[in-house]
Amino acid sequence: MRESLFRRKTRIIEPILKKNGIPDDFKYLAVAESGLENVVSPAGATGFWQIMKATGREYGLEVNDNVDERYHVEKATQVACDYLKKWKDRFGSWTLTAAAYNAGPGGIRKYMGIQQVDDYYDLLLGQETGRYVFRILAIKEIISNRDKYGFQLDEEDMYEKVPTFTVEVDTAVASWADFAELYEINYKILKRHNPWLREPHLNNASRKKYTIEIPNKGYYRVGSVGR
Repeated sequence: MRESLFRRKTRIIEPILKKNGIPDDFKYLAVAESGLENVVSPAGATGFWQIMKATGREYGLEVNDNVDERYHVEKATQVACDYLKKWKDRFGSWTLTAAAYNAGPGGIRKYMGIQQVDDYYDLLLGQETGRYVFRILAIKEIISNRDKYGFQLDEEDMYEKVPTFTVEVDTAVASWADFAELYEINYKILKRHNPWLREPHLNNASRKKYTIEIPNKGYYRVGSVGR
């Protein structure tokens, strides 16, 4: 099955949002934050959901030189859901929650206190946060009606779903390149499927169990595996 790049990426996010009771439209928040790429902001916010290091650790992600789970789409999406649920309970509305994702809960509470209003649409906010929800809505409108706005995708623009399986690792790994060779892929392909692995080895002194995604044998044509 071939699908658009947007669909390929949001297919991972959507069931996690649904499981956590987060409106599906919040996938467009991730688009606004990162373009659904594992980017790093000047402030150090990282991944699809642009999670800061301290926030990631607070919500249970492993973040160090060896492993950075802010790059792990499923785990980072769960953290985003936990964060969104927490502030929806505090603020009572999804629009304020989205604004808090952008400006920080403290900033939103400050504006609410000064202006004595509790609705996003009544708040005078900084330029970026003031247009943040509208930006998300605009992204949804354009992606949902791409032909209307002149964005045409042909068959060659689509991507095949990569068939994969998982392998559990609970030891140190001296070389991910050697590990990849065992599965007839190379380091580049291993990293493509596991971007949260940040170094070419895994220390794992604690014997933590990690789940590694591996593409099915033969899917990729690897020019030269091995030395």
